[in-house]
Amino acid sequence: MSKNVSNNETLFARAQLTTPGGVNSPVRAFRSVGGTPRFITRASGPHFWDANGTRYIDYIGSWGPAIVGHTHPAVVKAVQDAAAKGLSFGAPTEGEIIMAEEICKLVPSIEQVRLVSSGTEAAMSALRLARGATGRDTVIKFEGCYHGHADSLLVKAGSGLLTFGNPTSSGVPEDFAKHTMVLDYNNCEQLEEVFKNLGSTIACVIVEPIAGNMNLMRSTPEFLQTMRRLCSQHGALLLFDEVMSGFRVALGGAQSLYGVLPDMTVLGKVIGGGLPVAAFGGRADLMKHLAPLGGVYQAGTLSGNPVAVAAGMATLKIIQKPGFYESLSTQTKKLTDGLTQAAKEAGIEFCADAIGGMFGIYFTSDVPTDYAHMMKCDKDRFNKFFHAMLDAGVYLAPSAFEAGFVSAQHDDAAINETLQCARAAFAKIAAH
Repeated sequence: MSKNVSNNETLFARAQLTTPGGVNSPVRAFRSVGGTPRFITRASGPHFWDANGTRYIDYIGSWGPAIVGHTHPAVVKAVQDAAAKGLSFGAPTEGEIIMAEEICKLVPSIEQVRLVSSGTEAAMSALRLARGATGRDTVIKFEGCYHGHADSLLVKAGSGLLTFGNPTSSGVPEDFAKHTMVLDYNNCEQLEEVFKNLGSTIACVIVEPIAGNMNLMRSTPEFLQTMRRLCSQHGALLLFDEVMSGFRVALGGAQSLYGVLPDMTVLGKVIGGGLPVAAFGGRADLMKHLAPLGGVYQAGTLSGNPVAVAAGMATLKIIQKPGFYESLSTQTKKLTDGLTQAAKEAGIEFCADAIGGMFGIYFTSDVPTDYAHMMKCDKDRFNKFFHAMLDAGVYLAPSAFEAGFVSAQHDDAAINETLQCARAAFAKIAAH
């Protein structure tokens, strides 16, 4: 641990008096890796600084939104200009229309979209819409995929293939969980079996086409293609949760890379540019079921907030510049290739993967393809690596099961500094 953590420790102790666990989102508490959370005071480009004034190369990027780097001048100006005109109106603005038009233009499957304030809200609303549009109750999700903390989604697998899920959180009634089935990620045979037996009862399948909450994990093309075929065949809806992957792995999201179009898509993170904006959208014939047109109710006081929408639109303009994703992908690949080589030189079992501006690091021999495989990674070695990197000024996700994020501001200097720190960290682990 760092020798001087007094300011962070003081703030953490103070926070725990008024905030459960001292944090407003659990992973920030460092419970998985141990130690004291860093309280951030400012950020710029690929860096942020903690309460001790220590600078870190940041690889969480606010868990994805900071794709253009922290405090990008164009984003800051857009926020300042919007704030000067008013923070919130509770009435329509042109900015909401502009963002909706941009999303519909960029995401292949979306014809209409509803703006909300968080990924959890978007996923919850999309599921309600799917149930309302189909008149069915059953939802299929996959082990290791996270779609927010709505009651029906905090569910783990049941005891057998055709059993419904069990709650993973206190406060979630079993009556809610019983409508959710949890299957294995990338398992086409399970999907086939469940649809064969229960196809007429399934409202929707929700999936992260590129998962980010069991570290970075790719769907196989066959997995998504099977899902699409079965949903179409049985009258179920296919929902892609692209809160993380949307505008992170490619301009059109994961669906543009795989060429598989869902019926609905959930978006977040990048479309807010660091402020609270999320969205769900899809075919117009489905979206018409939403109030005020249809009987599926959804509302939000701050939905389409003008300041947040301004930050998101400024970000969406930047990422459409020629060469943006090519450069982002190149830098992310430099990072993961360099980490893999450094681990190899130290004799550490390690591998990595990268897609667009997302990456995953795994203390195992092969890139995992499902939740069970991911759980076999060496968590203790990750924790040692995390703290060695943190002490050296590199901030990785404080969990072995979270994806990392690179921004357009992670230049060669930032990547090279990171790799220098990694070589020392791997050598330290190998020596012990």
